[in-house]
Amino acid sequence: MQGYFAVGTILLLITLVISRAILMRKLGIKAMRFGEMDKTDFLIPPFALLFFYLIFASALNWPKFGAELFYNDMAAWIGVALCILGLAFFFLSLTSFGKSFRVGIDEDQPGALITTGAFAVSRNPIYTAFGFILLGIFLIFPNWVVLLYLLAGLWLMNRQVLREEESLQKIYGEQYLRYCQKVRRYL
Repeated sequence: MQGYFAVGTILLLITLVISRAILMRKLGIKAMRFGEMDKTDFLIPPFALLFFYLIFASALNWPKFGAELFYNDMAAWIGVALCILGLAFFFLSLTSFGKSFRVGIDEDQPGALITTGAFAVSRNPIYTAFGFILLGIFLIFPNWVVLLYLLAGLWLMNRQVLREEESLQKIYGEQYLRYCQKVRRYL
């Protein structure tokens, strides 16, 4: 049963991002800026699709790969709780973002610097939410391949955060530096 929560989490995340990007487009804002500054970002989608398949395969008993490291029903339920917490934080982040939501770095039309709502708790609440979700999915499906995805995902998110911070400092200058002194990078 916990596996269905993992599948639902993935589907809900995809739906939220796509619907938000469509909403932004209707407002005349190009929110999908993924890969525009670094073409190597296009290496990420095939690996993400493989991750999605692994989650679906594990939940729906399709052919899968990678050995299970352990299974503990309590750990799986903690994973469900982390997925729910991550989804809630993700939704709050999208709400807080308003018209400044972007997938990727947008130095041309970045929108306002958001420092309220979820951004008053974390400078990177969406990445923090993704971290909760990745950890939760690993606890639901403690497969060594999912563990590799967890570790690689955390590394990639931190890499992106550092790139975005550099860009935000260029765009917002002293205002961003003051914000960094008040609010932590993650939690």
